[in-house]
Amino acid sequence: MIHFTRHAVEKFEVLKRHSVSVSSDRVIEILQNPELIDYSHLPLLIAQGEFDTKHVLRVVFKKARGNIIV
Repeated sequence: MIHFTRHAVEKFEVLKRHSVSVSSDRVIEILQNPELIDYSHLPLLIAQGEFDTKHVLRVVFKKARGNIIV
């Protein structure tokens, strides 16, 4: 199960105000099939995937009791 924190949900709105449209579906897709996972900030992990031809999307998450918390 994937849970979005209040901060993550607010981040979607901040990005939208800056004309950057990121859907929760795209975030989930990157979490399920990341191009790269960065372990340098344990216990937080960072999944990375292509956002568009010039940008990547990095999703900060942690695993807790079998759940993924974004």
